[in-house]
Amino acid sequence: MKRFVAALFTALALAACSTGSGAVDVNNGGEFRFVAGTPSGEVIPENQRGTVPEFSGNLLETGDFFHSSKLVGQVAVVNFWGSWCAPCRVETPEFSEVAKDYLTAGVQFIGVDVKETDKQFATAFIDRFAITYPSLYDPRGEVALAFRDFPANAIPSTIVIDPQGRVAAVYTGSVAQKDLRSVIDRVLKEK
Repeated sequence: MKRFVAALFTALALAACSTGSGAVDVNNGGEFRFVAGTPSGEVIPENQRGTVPEFSGNLLETGDFFHSSKLVGQVAVVNFWGSWCAPCRVETPEFSEVAKDYLTAGVQFIGVDVKETDKQFATAFIDRFAITYPSLYDPRGEVALAFRDFPANAIPSTIVIDPQGRVAAVYTGSVAQKDLRSVIDRVLKEK
């Protein structure tokens, strides 16, 4: 029985890595491992939502200080990414497009560049993919650690926050544009 369970676990782990739906865990002592992706379009019921932890840092583009209090009263999308992350290269252009489309709807996007060893790689990534929303520089993963209860310990991860400052949806792995739009629309309707 133990061999069967071990074989099943190994098969599931390999399947998660090979499907592209996995994400890289950044909070395991600096090593990276893949974790299974979250199902698409899943919104947490309003009465079960936890409060978003406060977070802050310097913006990559300007160096200005950013605090999560700037997100209060609006729907926010927090996307954890890294230039070294292959799925991030796929979802980032889609996120930029969605961010543009929801700019006047009261939706704020903020990126968090996690575990980046060289700031130049991060700024090159922003330029290459024409990211239209600000990103925090989080080389030590401290912002990601603040979200560990939700969890945001995988790259890429995306957290949608409702106007009351609660976590409305959490995605580990890349999120398709249509799924992101669907979740944002649902949370906007709750206002």
